[in-house]
Order: sequence, then structure tokens, then C-alpha cells
Amino acid sequence: MWSSRLGGPRPLACGVEELRRRRREREAALRKARREQQLVSKRLLREDVPEEAAGEGADAPLGEAEVQQFLRLAQRGTDEKEREKALVSLRRGLQHPDTQQTFIRLEGSMRILVGLLTSNRALLQLEAARCLHELSHSEQSAVAEACLPATSYLLTYLSGHSSDFIELCLYTLGNLIVESEAVRKQLVPQGIIPALAACIQSPHVAVLEALGYALSQLLQAKEAPEKIIPSFLDSTLPQHMLQLMQPGPKLNPGVAVEFAWCLHYIICSQVNNALLITHGALSTLGLLLLDLAGAVQRTDDAGLELLVCPVLRCLSNLLTEVPVEAVGGQMLLRDERIVAALFILLEFFLQKQPSLLPEGLWLLNNLTANSPTFCTSLLSLDLIEPLLQLLPLSNAVSVMVLTVLCNVAEKGPAYCQRLWPGPLLSCLLNILALSDTEAVGQSLELLQLLFLYQPEAAQAFLQQSGLQALERHLEEIQLRDRVHAVQHTALHG
Repeated sequence: MWSSRLGGPRPLACGVEELRRRRREREAALRKARREQQLVSKRLLREDVPEEAAGEGADAPLGEAEVQQFLRLAQRGTDEKEREKALVSLRRGLQHPDTQQTFIRLEGSMRILVGLLTSNRALLQLEAARCLHELSHSEQSAVAEACLPATSYLLTYLSGHSSDFIELCLYTLGNLIVESEAVRKQLVPQGIIPALAACIQSPHVAVLEALGYALSQLLQAKEAPEKIIPSFLDSTLPQHMLQLMQPGPKLNPGVAVEFAWCLHYIICSQVNNALLITHGALSTLGLLLLDLAGAVQRTDDAGLELLVCPVLRCLSNLLTEVPVEAVGGQMLLRDERIVAALFILLEFFLQKQPSLLPEGLWLLNNLTANSPTFCTSLLSLDLIEPLLQLLPLSNAVSVMVLTVLCNVAEKGPAYCQRLWPGPLLSCLLNILALSDTEAVGQSLELLQLLFLYQPEAAQAFLQQSGLQALERHLEEIQLRDRVHAVQHTALHG
């Protein structure tokens, strides 16, 4: 019976392949959007400065004469305390964009600041570095480029002994890197990758978190795939980074978040994801996902999504590079726990962070797209109904849910038998009542697969006025061919 149905009208089989091809193209476009979305941000360490911690606000913008006076006092004051006080006043003035512009316009100002940065007075060095940090936070690229003379010294100081000073230098470099291509062009040949590779062995959590931030800024650069990431992958950074993301008592959430985003940008570059897999990226991410699922069951901490989001994206994008079944041994992907963990996270998102539901569903899509094993897990764990309950949440969520269900139905008659009977048909009829073209199109593909592999579904569809539900979409050019294909299969098998 099955062979006669499936061996029948070949044009319809081609139609299904065409729908499948279109869906894969849409998914490729989504992956491209995820690669191109950047989290450009800057960090400011003012909370470490005693004056601000005590509640004093920033002073008014400084005029040119005041900037000159503070620079002169900082350079030639009668004692170190007076020089330090002048730098503190200058730093507080540099919190204002107007003062920043005044400073970079003054001839010799940066030369004096760099001179103080390289002096043998630790307190003056620290305050000069804080002034540079304020400048690095500017939104004006001209300010970042004015700091160019200081960048090589900041790089040198990464090998110093003061963890606080190294942290400050890392955040300053990270701010400058993201703002100015000129800064990146100078730092890469000067050895920023080896310098950062040395920092990753620091025992100080604050240094590691600052390192992750600076790295993430560097790896987002538009020229990173050609000029930065190959050097990164040739260094010891990937192995150390993955070690710091291993779940366990030593895992620091702040450090893991920064390195997870770093990993995301590297994976999206598609320079050499096979190398990351060789280093154990899939295993680390899979175990981290299981750990996060356990964590959300133990705590209401909404901050967990900061780590969950990049972990989901990393896994999703890595799985587009290599067949799931081929890496099952590495990641324990053949274990049903990974699917169960993902649904625990989906439930958490539903209650705490609905905006992350598409991220979790995107991973589920990539897990099930070419894997009968994962489709079997969905069915054996009775997770189809929980999936269907997500359909009304939003158009984006419903499209992803329907895509996952199509992945299951594509696997053949045995899988469609498990999808049927149940609430699926009424859910699809509800989708057909909507006007969202993408969701309706995805439901049409799922209906086509069900009708081909499960004749009872077509009969039930006809009995519940399914043809009338289809007719309302015949006027939509994007859907017309698919509507005709579903109509033909429902009526003629």
C-alpha cells in the first residue's frame, strides 16, 4: 500500500523536494543573520574608583585652559600627590564628550599622557591608564584613534604583575578595538593574540573576564575571518578557552559568558570549525547545556540566559557544519538527555525569557533536521504536545515549531504514524486561519508530508473542512503552488 502511494504522482514528490529546498534556503538566511548580528558594546570600570564609589558625581566639562593646567601639574607638579590629584581631576573631566574632544585637539596632550603611563610611578601609571580608559569609552572614532600611541604600551602591560592594572588595560584595549580599525591594524602585527594567550593563564577571575571581553571585541571585527581568527586558532587560546567553559565547581559564569560569545563569533566566521570540534567544542557545549538545564531547575536566576543564549547559538551553528550522527560520540548527542535538557530550557524561557524561545527551537531544528535519532527522541519522550503548545506564542515561534515537526515527518511513514492521531490536525487548521505567509507555508509543507505518509490524515483533513481552509490562501502568490499541491495530495493521494 505504501509503495503504490509513494510511487504514484512523481510531480508531487518533486513538489515536496522543492518545498524542502525553500525551507533550507530560509534557514540559511537565518543563519546568515545570526552571523552578522554583532554585540558591539563598551565597558566602563568607574565603579572601581573611590570617588565615584563614595557617591560624588562627575565634574563639569573642562575647558582647554583647565585641561592644559591639569596636564602641566600631572607632568611637573611639586610632589607625587599633587600630580596624582591633577590626573584624577583630568580623568573625571574626561567623562564628558566635550572634554574628550578638547583633549585630543590639544597638541601634545596624548604624548604627555603616554609619558605618565610609562613613568616609574605606579600611582601615576594607574591614573594615566584610567584617563585612557575614559577616552576609550568615547563613541567618537576620532577619540579612539587619538589613543593609538598608547596601545602598544597597554599591550606590554598585559604581562605585568598587577591583576587590577591588567584588567584595566584589557577593558581599555577592548573598547578601542571595537571602535577603530586603525587600532586593530596596529595591534595585530604587534602581537595582541600572543599577549592575550598569555593572559588566559591568569588565576584571577577578573582578568579572565576582561580578557574574554577584549577577545570578543576583536573577534567581531569585519576583517577578523581573514586577518585575526586564523592566528587565534593557531594559538593556545581555543583549548584554554574551552577548558574554562567546562561545567563543574570551577566554572565562573561571568568568564564562561564572555568566552561563549567569543566561541560564537569564531564559529560564525566558518574559518575552521572542524578544528574547534577536534578540540572538543561539541562535547564542552553539550555538557554545558546539560549543566544549565540543571541550573534553571535549581534557581530562579534570570541571569542564566546570558550564558544560555551563546551556548545555544554555538551548538546550532556548529551542527550546520557537520552531520549530527557523525559527532554523536563526541557530544553524547545520541543521548536523550540533550533533548530533555533543551525542553527544560524551553520551559524556562517560556516563563522567564520568551525572547529566547526561537534560539532553543533553532537548536532543536538543527538537531532533528538530519537525525532520525533525535526525531525518535522527540516522539519517545512525548514532546510533540509540549511543542504544539508553543504555536500560539508568536509567528516566529510557530514557524520554528512547524519546521521541527517537518523534520520529524520527513523521516517517513513510521514517524508520521507517531505524529498521528492527536491534536496536530486541529493546530494546523488553526494556523491556516492565520494570515502569516511563512507560518501558513510551513504548515502546508507539514500537511503535504503527513498526507503522503499517513492517508488517514488526509481523510480527517477533508472531513474537517480542510479544503475550505486552503482556498482562502489561493490568492497569495507565494502560497498558491503549495496550496494546489496539498489539495491534490489530499484528494488523490
